[in-house]
Amino acid sequence: MQSLFRGQLPELVLFDLDGTLLDSVPDLALATDQMLQALRLEPAGETAVRSWVGNGAQVLVQRALTGQQDPDISSIDPDLFERAFTLFLDCYGKCSAERSQLYPGVLEYLDWLSSRDVKMGLVTNKPIRFTIPLLETFNLDRYFGLVLGGDSLEQKKPDPLPLQHAMNEFSSMPDMTLMVGDSKSDIRAAQAAGCPVVAVTYGYNHGEPVADYAPDIIVDNLLELL
Repeated sequence: MQSLFRGQLPELVLFDLDGTLLDSVPDLALATDQMLQALRLEPAGETAVRSWVGNGAQVLVQRALTGQQDPDISSIDPDLFERAFTLFLDCYGKCSAERSQLYPGVLEYLDWLSSRDVKMGLVTNKPIRFTIPLLETFNLDRYFGLVLGGDSLEQKKPDPLPLQHAMNEFSSMPDMTLMVGDSKSDIRAAQAAGCPVVAVTYGYNHGEPVADYAPDIIVDNLLELL
């Protein structure tokens, strides 16, 4: 990691949540299937949902309603979508921390950065109403000086705005800020913001190798960054 910063530690590390720090797919899949069943549709199952997450709740619901990775939004009845989206939010609000778990190495890496006074922020596309309770449940909130959800600003990843906002809040320059994520949205946001980016291999990138998007470093475990 220090090789990206002229042998130094970064001033600021920004993390994605789902697929990077936390495997939340089991609960997202449960909520998605409960939504579909309430609409008298066939449940999707965890394998399908695992390939659909990473672009926010609205896109997940669109993918679930169509069964497609790149759904034709115009084919979805607006009233059906609104009902489905409300159902999903209600279901996920009740089960968001039932089956989710931290990935190996996450706490050790966060502790290592914290012990060296590296500033940390969280930039996720998950709605903020679900993000904060999850951080509190897993005792992660203590690490982050800033938490941005997918609905915190006008734009979300892959737009660079959330990263730029975080850097402004911490008074950190792009060349001293590291983004850590698992998907092309994280990589593209960091590249557009001018930040080095680390991609983890174990997360959610819609079945595509993260190497296809040219992150600066690829790791199988965050402890490889020590």
